[in-house]
Amino acid sequence: MTRGRLEAFSDGVIAILITIMVLELKVPHDTSWGALRALVPVFLAYVLSFIFLGIYWSNHHHMFHCVEHVGGGILWANLHLLFWLSLVPFATAWLGENHVEPLPTALYGVVLLGSAIAYTILQVTIIRHQGRGSTLAQLIGRDRKGKLSVALYIAAIPLVLVSVWVSIAIYVAVAMIWLVPDPRIESRIGQIHGRDPAGGGHDRAGGRDFGGGPQS
Repeated sequence: MTRGRLEAFSDGVIAILITIMVLELKVPHDTSWGALRALVPVFLAYVLSFIFLGIYWSNHHHMFHCVEHVGGGILWANLHLLFWLSLVPFATAWLGENHVEPLPTALYGVVLLGSAIAYTILQVTIIRHQGRGSTLAQLIGRDRKGKLSVALYIAAIPLVLVSVWVSIAIYVAVAMIWLVPDPRIESRIGQIHGRDPAGGGHDRAGGRDFGGGPQS
């Protein structure tokens, strides 16, 4: 499979997931403000998950700017990531309907953690395929953002037994971390794009130093 085909497939899956999530915003039959207020928790859960998926899409896009050849290991690692991302709509809907309950909040964190780990596996698989001296390996470095994101998710999941709101605050914090792009990465990606204008791209959203993805 070519890099472009893998990217197109991944883009399509993420687009479908966003569509599924927005369909959970049921149109109220009432025309009062009270009817809209009842949708606020579901809407906020949708916004958070939309941001996470957007970060993963952006990072995945940037990352694959550094990929020249796609092997079988990369294909399966990418499918593993898409598996975890495909669980986001379910976890989002359950969290939105039960936003102050420990179990839905913990499950949401498990899905984010699984996605972050899957992104790391994809990243490592690409680096092994290309070699430690590859552009991607140099850009990622020690991947402090990614490791921090995973650690925060691991902490947030059991914290639901203490305070659901603390766990949710941690999820939001991770998203905020990845909304701030690394200017060094953006500069390097720009150079790569200049050499390979037809190339696709991916960056990291599960949390990494790739300029914009949570370790969601």
